[in-house]
Amino acid sequence: LAQVLFLQSSKRPRFYGALHFFTSPTTNANTTMSGVSVSDACVDKYNQIKMKKDLRFVTFMIENKTSIVLDVEGEKGMSFEDFVKALPEDAPRYALVDIDYTTEDGREQSKLCFIFWSPDDKTSIKDKMLYASSKDAIKKKFPGIMKELQANDMSDLETATVMDFMKK
Repeated sequence: LAQVLFLQSSKRPRFYGALHFFTSPTTNANTTMSGVSVSDACVDKYNQIKMKKDLRFVTFMIENKTSIVLDVEGEKGMSFEDFVKALPEDAPRYALVDIDYTTEDGREQSKLCFIFWSPDDKTSIKDKMLYASSKDAIKKKFPGIMKELQANDMSDLETATVMDFMKK
């Protein structure tokens, strides 16, 4: 049996005997728990699409299972459908998309949306897990994103479905 000793000053238990202390591993601020880091170029593209508004979309991929890097970018004149065509059918991606839509009261709006593309039937379990466990790290590098969408098949990215999502 282990003994528990409470110190009056800290009110935290110290355990003796058969119990072991485990400390969480220290991680680099740019590294996820999966060991994947976010490249500075990703943050630069986020700032470009958010501030300059000269891109319609940017996609990001995990390269060599170690870092999140730029994949594809689309110019401002491209459409949401062009973004969907740029996604690979068989591999996950993260994306920032500047989506133009009309609100319920008829106002034209444009919002930056974070999209996590992870095709259900065409991606390995390892890749799904790697991308899912690294998602929070890249999102933390993109402060101020108002909308987030996860898509697991192309029907999740149909224009009408996304426009309805944006209006919520």
